[in-house]
Amino acid sequence: MTQLLSLSRSARLAGVTRAEIQKRIRRGELTTFEGEIAVSDLLRVFPHVSLDNDDALERVQRIKAQAVPRTHYADAVLPSPEVLVARLRAMSAALVAKVSALDAALALLDEVEARLAALPPQGDPDSPTGNLADWLAQARRDLAAAPVADSKAQLFARDTFLRLVAANVKIIPSGHEFFVEGTESILDASVRAGLNLAYGCSSGNCGVCKARVISGEVSKTRDHDYPLSDRERQMGYILACSSTAVTDLVLEAAEALSVDDLPRQEIRATVGKKELLEPDLLGLQIQTPHTQTLRFMAGQRTLLRLEDGTAAELPIASCPCDARNLQFLVRRRPGNPFAEALFGEGVQPGHLVTLEGPIGRFVLDESSPEPAVFIAFGDGIAPVRGLIEHGVSIDLIESFHLYWRAPGGDPLASQNQGRWCRAMKDALDNFFVTPLLDPSTEDILALVVADHPEPASRRFYLAGPAARIEPLAAGLRDLGVPEGHLSLEALED
Repeated sequence: MTQLLSLSRSARLAGVTRAEIQKRIRRGELTTFEGEIAVSDLLRVFPHVSLDNDDALERVQRIKAQAVPRTHYADAVLPSPEVLVARLRAMSAALVAKVSALDAALALLDEVEARLAALPPQGDPDSPTGNLADWLAQARRDLAAAPVADSKAQLFARDTFLRLVAANVKIIPSGHEFFVEGTESILDASVRAGLNLAYGCSSGNCGVCKARVISGEVSKTRDHDYPLSDRERQMGYILACSSTAVTDLVLEAAEALSVDDLPRQEIRATVGKKELLEPDLLGLQIQTPHTQTLRFMAGQRTLLRLEDGTAAELPIASCPCDARNLQFLVRRRPGNPFAEALFGEGVQPGHLVTLEGPIGRFVLDESSPEPAVFIAFGDGIAPVRGLIEHGVSIDLIESFHLYWRAPGGDPLASQNQGRWCRAMKDALDNFFVTPLLDPSTEDILALVVADHPEPASRRFYLAGPAARIEPLAAGLRDLGVPEGHLSLEALED
């Protein structure tokens, strides 16, 4: 029987990104069977992957830890003893099945060998029957003397080990997948993976994160006040915020798949940190409560209101995968009281701020794994950064190419997001940065076509002043880029 693996688990075992697996599928190098990959096919495409160490896997984890601001990975721990015991029990059952199948196969070989030996002599030593009996006996002796290192067996052993450390969760009907690491809840793991499962309080009080277990085993991580009825328990319903995955799961859960699926929220948060990036540009971190994080899609905006009523609508410059720590860029402009208050001494870390949102439709097309091209002018880097971080988080997009007109010219040398650009470039093989040294629309289009000769096969995300991005979008349309492959976010100049 052919052993099949999910795309996420295939990527993890091969030590490559899920985007790389998707690319190989689109090229026809890998074949999927109902969304899964055969072990033999995986080993054929990645024959030189070392199954004896986890260097490639650790590298992928470093990408997640270094390129994207996630605190969870730095604090990752092993599952609880109860979960480990349950996973060991499940792995034992799988190993028993494998050993039983092996014993049955060996018994069948013994029977075949005995029946061949019992056949009457053919007279001809070169007869097919005689050759088969001799070959089988010699092959079994050779195997017993020097067992062959079986790549499939090594892959099975590695997969078994990884299943002890992390459980794979598949959400239906969307088909999204993620891993539950350590002792984290299913909800926390989904947020870390950049997914938008429905939730409210995240503390077991509201029941919004209720989901149904289709297959697999879960364990409650804490008691919750929301009452599940006996009928719901019998049907397999759980609260994702109060449960962890013991084994691989298939979970039926509500998920926001478009901006229209997200509720309007109002959250009381606090100023976490202020950092002067340029004389007139401030980096602002807003921290939401543990019990009420903002549900949003990367690239969206939110309204920030200070206690005196001063407010501004700003793009979120970070990924939903770290929804408790929201990043913003605040530009100081004449007549902008919100920016003046932030640049002054009156607003310091710990001060209250109200978030209202999310707002906007400048979001990543998660149904499209094609290479994505991002073109940002000035502070347009804020929503673009959120999109790129989310793209890395969901591990689906084949490659990222950022063109940025940064203050001073070179994005990698800029204090405004320069460290972020360098971290992404160093950590990801599929992330590229091209500085825009104040070129014209025609110059930018020429750069893009030189790097991407078939622009119609790319997804384009443009952010910045309308006077810069709208002519650029028109030029891309003239190059054959479909309207559905263009997303624009016009910001104040």
